[in-house]
Order: sequence, then structure tokens, then C-alpha cells
Amino acid sequence: MTLYRFAVLITFDYRQQIRYPMKFFTKFLLFFLVSIQLLNAQQNISSARIEFVFVSKDVDGTVEGFQSSSEIIPEDLTSSKFEGSVAVGTIKTGNFLRDWNLKSGRYFDEETYPVITFKSSEVSVIEDGLKVIGTITIKGISKKLTWFFERDGNTLRGAATLFSSDFNINIKKGREDNKVEINLILELG
Repeated sequence: MTLYRFAVLITFDYRQQIRYPMKFFTKFLLFFLVSIQLLNAQQNISSARIEFVFVSKDVDGTVEGFQSSSEIIPEDLTSSKFEGSVAVGTIKTGNFLRDWNLKSGRYFDEETYPVITFKSSEVSVIEDGLKVIGTITIKGISKKLTWFFERDGNTLRGAATLFSSDFNINIKKGREDNKVEINLILELG
């Protein structure tokens, strides 16, 4: 559809618009501005901070290298999509030897599985914020993961729990001893 036909559909009577070009221009400009607002209603994630605690060993750390194709829709959060990845090579626990060991084939196997991914399948609004259910993939193994987010302005703060042994990362023998608590801070832009 050409711009002329599109403008005709908006104004309905193009002959009148030819006689009054300023009215036509004003209507077109108003339509353009409304369209821009609708396009900007979606927010993207501008930055993220990911922290974790390996509970049984009281080891905390961070993961960086965050990439996201998420679509956050503030007016209708249940239509939002959370999707992203982090680089295994960016795991930091404050101990160089431990970090190197975690990235090795014995644990995360960075060489074979360089990223950890997450993709949401359901987003729901709950009393305190958002509940995001999706699939996390670590070392080629995919499992369901549930995030609970609180919103503070343009910041989403999320928390989730997983067990590293579910992904063949057996740091301790028992499943409960491989509990990892994850905190995610997303800045929307």
C-alpha cells in the first residue's frame, strides 16, 4: 500500500485534504507519533547482573557475557518473552583455580558447551511481581526453571533455584548438596 493510499484511508476524504494540506499534515503527523509510541511500548533488557550461591559450600560468584533477545511489554507483562544466554567462560567465584576447574570438562565443559541458555514458556503476574517459567539448558541438558521477579521502576530482580547435579555437574554426592541459588538483576531500557 502506498503512502498516498494509506493517508487516504486515514483521512477518508482525500479531496478535502488537497484543499487543506495543513490538516492532512497534522493528521499524518499525529498518526506517525502514535505509531512511534506503540513501537516503543516494548522494552529491551539493557544490562544484566547474574549472581549465584552454591549453598552447601557457601561459594558465591557471578556469570557475565549476557546476551538477550527478550521482549518486555510493561503494559501486558504476560505477553513478555524472556530469552537469553550467558558465557560459561565468564564464571567468577573469586578463586582463579576454582574458576578454571569449574570451566573444565569435569564440570561445565566450556569447550563443548560455551553458553548457558534460558527461554521462557509462560509469564504470569503474581502478588509480588512476576513468575516466569521456562527452560534452562546447561551442558546440553534442558530442564524447567521458575523465576520469581519483583519490579522496581525499570529494574527487575529475579530469583531461582536449581541443582547442578541435574545437569551432570556433580560437585557433591547428594542432589540437595548441589543446590544453587541464582539472583538476576535486569535493567530495562
